[in-house]
Parts: sequence; C-alpha cells; structure tokens
Amino acid sequence: MVDVIKNTQVHCTYGCKTSKAVQPNVAGKMISKAKRPLFIVGSQVLKDEELLKRTIEIAKKANLPVAATGHSISGMVDSGVNAKYINVHALATYLCDPNWQGLDGEGQYDTVIMLGHLKYYLNQVLSGLKSFSNLKSISIERHYVQNATMSFGNISPEVHIEALDELIENL
Repeated sequence: MVDVIKNTQVHCTYGCKTSKAVQPNVAGKMISKAKRPLFIVGSQVLKDEELLKRTIEIAKKANLPVAATGHSISGMVDSGVNAKYINVHALATYLCDPNWQGLDGEGQYDTVIMLGHLKYYLNQVLSGLKSFSNLKSISIERHYVQNATMSFGNISPEVHIEALDELIENL
C-alpha cells in the first residue's frame, strides 16, 4: 500500500478558489468582451429605484439578454429589455448542462453577470457553477460574493450606485 502511494503522482491545487475583487471599469470591459453573456437579475433590484434604473441601463447598453429571477420580471416589463423569467436554481442547473442551448436556443453562455440577489442564495448558485461549469461569473452586487469568478467588494449603497455608473461608462 505504501509503494502505491509513494509511486503515485498527485496533481491538485490546495486551498479554496475564491473570487477576485474587480473594479467597475474592468468589469465593464470584461462584460463588453464576453462572446455570449447572460445578465441574471434578482428581485432585490426592485427595492431601489436607482438600482433598477442602472440594471435596465446595463442590459440595454451592453445588449445583454436578461434572466429575470424571482419577481424581478415585473421591473423589466415595458423597459425595452430582452428579459425572460426563470427560477434561479433551475437556471443554475441548466447552466451546468453542456447540452443546454440557452434561453434563446442559440447556444451556451460564456459569462454570467449577477445583480439583485440575496447573498446566501447567490453563493449557493455560484458554488454549483464554479464546481460544475466553465462559466465566468461576475458579481456586481453590493456585497463581496466569494463563489463568483470576480466580485465587487463590500460597499455602501451610495458607492454601489457610483460603481454601477462607472461600469456602464465602460461597456
């Protein structure tokens, strides 16, 4: 038994893989360069009119398809945004399926952008994506989300709006 272990080479990375902090201008440029991005919007955007306004502006300026989760679809109606309702947990399962062709049937996504979710739900969704897909995930939430590929840090609501404005400028 010792000889088997001794002669076996193990190639693994130790430690946790956590998200890298990202500046708004860098996040904006990365979203612009993504080949097939998906903007996943949660119902928390409905709690703040300024946040909803920025959400719609991001989707329009970058021409992003929107996966409206929770009851966020009510904020997207008549906004001119390409939004479709879907449950966030079901969406996470679909995003991990290499055969899923997306909400529009045009193929897999390469990047997801998250805004308007409760942190404890979002972290679970992103944990699955991190473990079972090759998707890049960018959290532009007000709180740092450790299971995203990249995330804003912990910031106040006022600074969050400023960060979203800077992101919009760089789309």
